[in-house]
Amino acid sequence: MARRRLILVPPSEGKALGGEGPPWLASDGAADHPLHDQRLEVSAALSRQVASARSVESLLGVSGEALQRAVDADSTIDSAPTLPAIERYDGVLYQHLDAASMTPGQRRRLARSLRIISGLWGVVAPDELIPDYRLKMSASLDGIGKLSTWWRPFVSALLASEARGAELWDLLPLEHSAAFDPPPRSTRNRAVFLSPNRSGELVPVSHWNKALKGALVSHLVRNPSAGPEDLVDWEHPAGYRLDPDSLVVSDRVRVLRFVADA
Repeated sequence: MARRRLILVPPSEGKALGGEGPPWLASDGAADHPLHDQRLEVSAALSRQVASARSVESLLGVSGEALQRAVDADSTIDSAPTLPAIERYDGVLYQHLDAASMTPGQRRRLARSLRIISGLWGVVAPDELIPDYRLKMSASLDGIGKLSTWWRPFVSALLASEARGAELWDLLPLEHSAAFDPPPRSTRNRAVFLSPNRSGELVPVSHWNKALKGALVSHLVRNPSAGPEDLVDWEHPAGYRLDPDSLVVSDRVRVLRFVADA
């Protein structure tokens, strides 16, 4: 039997250009989204700050040509063409998630179960139409402050509703985890990938972390009946295996340790 899941992932800094969809405000369902008013407030604050050209390089975290692209994108958020979020985000996690190779049924399951925690949009579903933009969750906007703090009550309320009765997978980095309080009475599954250092000590993987998590999300979506315990028999494409001792739940968190094959 397929499990109902809620899988939380961050957006990617890398984003595809262009799009053929209407501006996000004109897209179907945009005005009815539970975070619509908050999205308007953040996008307006971002547009004002970018237009003022004050501390823009620090705000957006890029320079040179990348800064100009970011400024151009953030200046036209309300009028720019859109793509589905799962196509807009094209960073490493999304490349290894590989939604393009999924069947129609798997894509529908992905749309129901995956949620992207974003500094601009709050919570984004894979099939939502969004423009190109740049805004980190750790950024601070004039009149709003730090986005993770500002978003927390709104994101927490929405996720509490969506997580009810679902198996929750929290694959967020700390920057994005700061934007929500865990749903009450809900056990969270978190994943950590470990490989030996030169001394043979197991340490968290940093460089390939996004790719490894993307492959895990892909597996969960393609195997809807598999629970955490079934991952013991799964061989990760990069050669990681789940340590069965990590299936224990502590303080409503199950930290699944995937260890690189020796």
